Amino acid sequence: MRAKKYVLTEQDMPRKWYNIMADMPTPMEPPLHPGTGQPVGPEDLAPIFPMNLIEQEVSTQRWIDIPEEVLDKYAIWRPSPLYRAYNLEKALGTPAKIYYKNEGVSPAGSHKPNTAIAQAYYNKVAGTKKITTETGAGQWGSALAMCCAFFGIECKVFMVKISYNQKPYRRMMMETWGAKCTASPSTETVAGRSILEKDPDSPGSLGMAISEAVEEAVQDENTKYALGSVLNHVMIHQSIIGLEAKKQMEMAGDYPDVIIGSAGGGSNFAGLSFPFALDKINGRDIDIIAVEPTSCPTMTRGPFAYDFGDTVQMTPLLPMHTLGHNFVPAPIHAGGLRYHGMAPIVSQLILDGIIRPESIHQLETFKAGLSFARTEGFISAPECNHAIAITIREALKAKEEGKEKTILFNWSGHGLVDLAAYEAYLSGNLSDHELPQEQIDSALKDIEPLPKPRQAT
Repeated sequence: MRAKKYVLTEQDMPRKWYNIMADMPTPMEPPLHPGTGQPVGPEDLAPIFPMNLIEQEVSTQRWIDIPEEVLDKYAIWRPSPLYRAYNLEKALGTPAKIYYKNEGVSPAGSHKPNTAIAQAYYNKVAGTKKITTETGAGQWGSALAMCCAFFGIECKVFMVKISYNQKPYRRMMMETWGAKCTASPSTETVAGRSILEKDPDSPGSLGMAISEAVEEAVQDENTKYALGSVLNHVMIHQSIIGLEAKKQMEMAGDYPDVIIGSAGGGSNFAGLSFPFALDKINGRDIDIIAVEPTSCPTMTRGPFAYDFGDTVQMTPLLPMHTLGHNFVPAPIHAGGLRYHGMAPIVSQLILDGIIRPESIHQLETFKAGLSFARTEGFISAPECNHAIAITIREALKAKEEGKEKTILFNWSGHGLVDLAAYEAYLSGNLSDHELPQEQIDSALKDIEPLPKPRQAT
């Protein structure tokens, strides 16, 4: 029987996270204080994050030890399996070999606990009693709720309103794990009330939900904020995905020519790709593709600029590809990809030519999700369908060119609580969202007064 999946033992689990900051071709530009315009220091971030995570955020150390308590929790589902997609290959008639890393095996159903466990642990060590956060589709919120329960920390989640309404079972997952979940924008914060005054019917955005979560965190010294993507320490924690995948590709006797991941803030994409990106930095020929929705084209149509991570301008200014902090994406079902900015590390690697961004329409992603479900069996989260769709494009391109290639993508989570989105697609009630350039231009006017990075585009 041919090998379908490649499974590591718990003893094979990586004991260190990888930090690509140590190897980047171009040094990162610093986050700036929104008031002074100067690089932020640890003391500026202390009201929001515990110092042990701040130290990771600014670290350029290549390898960071994973605490034993975190490894113990990881072992609930890690190492996650690597699969060979034989049935999808056959259906496409492609000479390409397709592999996928299955991150949907976690209790929360996605890659998000990789950093949620780490952040909950470091907050516990620092004495944090409560963590606030935001969530789009609910995968991050449910993951943090679970991990806060593991470490006895109170959890409050502001969930983007359109997703709160579309995905009630995500909210129920959070509440099952003991978290409190509020639709954002809400009347519970000054930020939420100010947004609702301008637009009472606002569908919400990740930027708005971040504003509310940060506001609540800074009002109590025993409360901290946690972010599920974008920031450097999140990318570090997620690197366990790619580190495992490297070992598993060796088991398969193979190495990827193409690496693909969906990208909203950048965490699942970075988690798989960054350990391989080190090889590309050192000269290996790999096509590394970050996939986003055409309705929220941060990387493909947004400039590299300094911008706020949230809507009401409470966070430091980050150097990143952005559509502007007031940009409100269309209410697509891939709620986790509805963010106006991209991780600064991902953004910098795009500038350096290490990563290539692609955007794709909603209907093509759901078509790809059905193809995957009907060949490989797994029902994918709408975010993950973006990676599958580009994988299919690359596999068909190999077929047209008559070339063998090896494709690896991150299957970042299952869609079993996203079935309403599939129902909408199958009943013909989903559509593609065209984004006029005027809407982008309007949102970008708000960042014109802000400082400009050296590499501004």
